Amino acid sequence: TGCGLFRFEQREPWRIQAEQACLSQGLVQPTAYMARSSAIDGPGACGISYPFKVAAFGEGAIGLSRQATFACPIIPTIDGWLTEVVQPAASLYFGTAVAEVKSGSYSCRPRNSRNGAKLSEHAFGNAIDVMGFRLADGREVTVVKGWRGAPDEQEFLREVFVGACQHFRTVLGPGADAFHYDH
Repeated sequence: TGCGLFRFEQREPWRIQAEQACLSQGLVQPTAYMARSSAIDGPGACGISYPFKVAAFGEGAIGLSRQATFACPIIPTIDGWLTEVVQPAASLYFGTAVAEVKSGSYSCRPRNSRNGAKLSEHAFGNAIDVMGFRLADGREVTVVKGWRGAPDEQEFLREVFVGACQHFRTVLGPGADAFHYDH
């Protein structure tokens, strides 16, 4: 049964403090591509006190396949990774820029969607799943096909994967476990 699954859990106070610090430091500013949204509260510990709806990063240069919801602290991290790692890798391996990221964001769920597991960072808007990229020339590079696909796709995906370790605390991909074969 699912009754009471999230009933007594509470969000750790440091999460709200991190969001407030991000806002007070002006690390994220509303733009045509990023807008503040209403708080997401629950069920249980899930939620974001000051969520942003994000349609693009890189000052609008890198769109998302669908609008995503993130907590303030991860937004500059994603933006930095895309600008400092992904775009240079796309230029190196494909001679063009990334125009769109196929991704997932906020989702109130346990890790790997496994009952009984701790809540995923997705449940707090502090994680992004990257399934693939659309390049400016229209070419698509997906994790599920490219990880073991053409050499340039493999090299690009591994470069952005390893480069993510410089920006994020936890980076999982194909080979981490059966749940991450496609992102």
